[in-house]
Amino acid sequence: MTARRRRLPSLTGLRVFDVVARHPSFRLAAEELGVTQGAVAQQIRALEAELGMKLFERHPRTLVLTDAAQAYATSIHRAFELIGAATETLRPAPQAVTISVTPTFAAKWLIPRLPDFTAHYPDITLHIHASEKLARFGADGVDIAVRQASPPFGAGLSARLLFAQRIVAVASPLLVEKLGHPACVEDLAAYGLLDDAHHFWPRFLEKAFPDSRAISPRQILFNQTSFAIDAAISGQGVALANQFLVAQSLAEGRLQRLFDTVLPVDGGFYVVCPCRPPPTAPVAAVRDWLASMAAREETSPGPLSGPVSGPVSGPVSGPSPGPGA
Repeated sequence: MTARRRRLPSLTGLRVFDVVARHPSFRLAAEELGVTQGAVAQQIRALEAELGMKLFERHPRTLVLTDAAQAYATSIHRAFELIGAATETLRPAPQAVTISVTPTFAAKWLIPRLPDFTAHYPDITLHIHASEKLARFGADGVDIAVRQASPPFGAGLSARLLFAQRIVAVASPLLVEKLGHPACVEDLAAYGLLDDAHHFWPRFLEKAFPDSRAISPRQILFNQTSFAIDAAISGQGVALANQFLVAQSLAEGRLQRLFDTVLPVDGGFYVVCPCRPPPTAPVAAVRDWLASMAAREETSPGPLSGPVSGPVSGPVSGPSPGPGA
C-alpha cells in the first residue's frame, strides 16, 4: 500500500509568505516580487485560509509572525533554498575564458567583433583584460593572450600568428578634403604627424618618399596606437597603424589611406596559450575563433579609400615593436 500523498499549499502563496516573512512588510515584499501590495496581501490571506491559521499579526506599521508561523517560515525558507540548489545542479557550469590583450587590440579589433563571438558561443563568458604587461598565465589567471611578438616563444607555449604587421598611413577624409591630398613629403607639414610608442614615421617617410629630403613636421605623441587612430579620425593629423586595426574605419569611411606605401615590420600579432595542461574546450574555441576571424580578414582585400599614389613597396626589416599597440 502506498502512502497517502500529502496535499501541499499553493507554492505561489508559500513563495510570497517567504518573502513577507523576511522583510516583514507587504510593501517591501511587493517591491521584491514586482507586484502590488494588494496582490501580496491577497496571497497571504489565501494561504492563511488554506492552512486554517493566522500567519501574521497586523500592526499599524509592521507585521509580526505568529508563534506557529515563525518555525514554519524557517522551514519554508530552507525548502526554497533546497529547490534552488537542486535546480542549479541541472544547469551546466558557466564556461568562462580570460583573455589578455593590448588596449589597442581590444578597442580597435576585438570589441567590434564580439557580437560575432557571442552569436557563435553564447555559453562562453569572455573576460577581457586589457594590459601591456606580459601575461603570466597561471599566476594571473589568464587562459589566452594576444600580443605583438617575434618567434621563438617560450617553452611550453603554443603560438599562432593572427596578423603580420603592415603599417599604413591614414587620415580623416574631411581633413584630406580640407588640406588636399599630400603629393610630397613637404605637404605633410600642414597635416601634422600622429605618432605612438613605435615611432615608425622616419622609416615610413623614407620608404614613401625615398628621394625627398628629411623634414620634421609637427608631431603629437601618444603612448597607445588607439589614441593616434582616434586623433586621426577626429581630423587632427595623419596616423600610422597596422592595416588590420584600421580596416573597419576605412570600410566605414571614417579614415582613408593617404598612400599605397605599406611598411612591413618584423613580428606580428599572435594568439598564445600554454601547452600544458591542454586547453579546455572553451579556451580552444576562443583561440580558434580568433584565428578564423583573422584568416577571414587576411584573405579578403583591404579597403583602399581615397586617392593613393605609387606602387606598393617591398618588405622592410626592423626591430620587434615595443609597447603601446
